[in-house]
Amino acid sequence: MKTKDSFFNNLLSYSLIIIGCVLAAYSLECILVPNSILDGGINGIAIIFNKLSKINLSILVFILNMPFLYIGYKNLGKHFLLKAGFSMVVFSIFLEVFHTLPEVTDDMILALAYGGLLLGAGVGLVIKFGGCLDGTESVALVVSKNTSLSVGQVVLLFNCVIFFVASFLFGIDRGLYSLLTYFVTFKVIDLVSEGFESAKAAMIITENGKELAHNIYNGLGRTCTILEGNGLISGKKAVLYVVITRLEIQTLKKIINDDEHSNFVTISDVGEIVGSHIKSTKKKLK
Repeated sequence: MKTKDSFFNNLLSYSLIIIGCVLAAYSLECILVPNSILDGGINGIAIIFNKLSKINLSILVFILNMPFLYIGYKNLGKHFLLKAGFSMVVFSIFLEVFHTLPEVTDDMILALAYGGLLLGAGVGLVIKFGGCLDGTESVALVVSKNTSLSVGQVVLLFNCVIFFVASFLFGIDRGLYSLLTYFVTFKVIDLVSEGFESAKAAMIITENGKELAHNIYNGLGRTCTILEGNGLISGKKAVLYVVITRLEIQTLKKIINDDEHSNFVTISDVGEIVGSHIKSTKKKLK
């Protein structure tokens, strides 16, 4: 029964990732790019090269994101690689499919509003179900772990540089429109996937506390606080408390599902973090 449920959950997950890729690709090829409005991140760089070289956007997006996909794999594991790789391939395919379609509008305000809305909805869906359309987040996660900057701050700084370049190449108005579109997209992503860099607190009630805590540390580089619990019926249990980023939720679920013991998990939002608990140095435990 568990295998059947897992199959349908994966089917639903990948189906919604495909829908997200379709929305994002349509937004870029039919609304934003024809009006020289840039997306942020690596895809924004791909759009700049597309405008300068006329190489198809689908090819540039796929090629430029590959190194960052590898970085994500090294830091988040095979589970991330599978869904992120699938997302980027599907996204590139639909960019090519929509490349021949006419632009929806040449009105900059409409392009900004509806392009940002569709792009945010698409990216949000992909992120929510464990995929990734842009390698910037992978790099931002690595930089965040080794500096005082948050994931969101790294992404924002990276995008500010891209929009500055866009202003220089295509005009200040295009750079400003791109910046406004980014904020619309960011807000929609926030609504769909519960935050671009939002931290999550996971509480895991398990019979396998120490071993599971080691697996989480070895898989994510996150340290768990181990508490003692006593269930009314189930008796003594270990309670693990760990703070993670949104990008790591799917990997955490995979680690817990692979554990053969019975586990009960709750994941909740974290409003604020004081200290550096969320940024641990990853060292293998034996």
